[in-house]
Amino acid sequence: MNRTRGWAAAVVLALTLPPSASTVVAHAVPSPTATAAPDRAATVLQLPRPTGPFAVGREIRHLVDDKRRDPWVPTAGARELMVSMYYPARADGSGTRAPYLTDDEAQALLESQKLTGVVGVEQVTGTRTNARTGARPADGRHPLVVISPGFSLTRGILTTLSEELASRGYAVALLDHAYESFGTSFPGGRTLTCVACDVLDAAPTNEASRERLAKAAADRAADISFAVDELTRRPTAGKPALWRHSAMIDPKRVGAVGHSLGGNASAHAMTVDRRIRAGVNMDGTFFQPVPATGLDGRPFLMLGTLGGHAPTSKDATWPTTWQRLDGWKRWLTVRDSGHFTFIDLPVLAAQLGMTDPSAPLPGPRSGEITTSYVGAFFDQELRGIHQPLLDGPTPADPEVTFQNP
Repeated sequence: MNRTRGWAAAVVLALTLPPSASTVVAHAVPSPTATAAPDRAATVLQLPRPTGPFAVGREIRHLVDDKRRDPWVPTAGARELMVSMYYPARADGSGTRAPYLTDDEAQALLESQKLTGVVGVEQVTGTRTNARTGARPADGRHPLVVISPGFSLTRGILTTLSEELASRGYAVALLDHAYESFGTSFPGGRTLTCVACDVLDAAPTNEASRERLAKAAADRAADISFAVDELTRRPTAGKPALWRHSAMIDPKRVGAVGHSLGGNASAHAMTVDRRIRAGVNMDGTFFQPVPATGLDGRPFLMLGTLGGHAPTSKDATWPTTWQRLDGWKRWLTVRDSGHFTFIDLPVLAAQLGMTDPSAPLPGPRSGEITTSYVGAFFDQELRGIHQPLLDGPTPADPEVTFQNP
């Protein structure tokens, strides 16, 4: 399968990808248009301030699943994950501001989006986050939400959603899956690149690509379950806790959310792991289908673009999934949105005066809609707090359509 990389790739991708694959290639967006921007090089990028009552802490952890070999590079040995743990913290100013991306991750991101020389590496790494490393955790036990990013994108570009959920009182495990991003920093000075991209490029047919993506979603679902295992297990003398604040996690309230392939992985994780009580797919094709028997009555939210994931759109996996979901469910589409609407990139690009002409939804609205609806979903389904926002259309969010085919 021919997959062109970068912001200028949309037209090529529309011609080369099967309809069901177009929503998994996370780097497929049109060339940005520069509006009347401020001095772009002097702009200090910053993420939106979270709306919840808690401050936000962050710590990085490295997970190794010795029971599984890496599916993309078996010679590398055990499956590895990088995890950013976001958590509700005390508002006492403790800790230092967490970095956004490493230099290598920022460089890989800019190269993948054809933005080298347009945006500086130091500008990306200097993005002001809201989380602090070493922040003192808030008291109490909190639900856990595991997040999986889109194929080829590093986990850092879901920081806005992670910080918002942590500020609302969730422990958040934001994952990076080895060899599935253009560049992710691992221990030992390693930057693992997208071997998975090359494997899919070499697929002889579109059907072979879809089969490999279905397998990738299943592998990611296993990653999600493994992360839940490690974060909720009791420490022993021979095996200390993965995370020093793991006691703040309530193992009976676990959710999963993902963008693109990560969204499909979240659904499949619910299929194979009953501990995951609620899930969200943000604009991802269901390469790995939800079973005909449903999800045992557990709730699920499908949040996608109006152009790509309305009931009459080409991706037939959404209508099929909708009919199979047997619990509380919502199918929401966002007008003027694009595949990247649900991650950080539109939020940051808007600050540089850059817009996607095929997805004119303003960057700030992209962030607001994503965090509002995903946050409301987990507040309702993991905290038991009814959310009127999810009952139906609201004049405050005219871009959002409640689909019910």
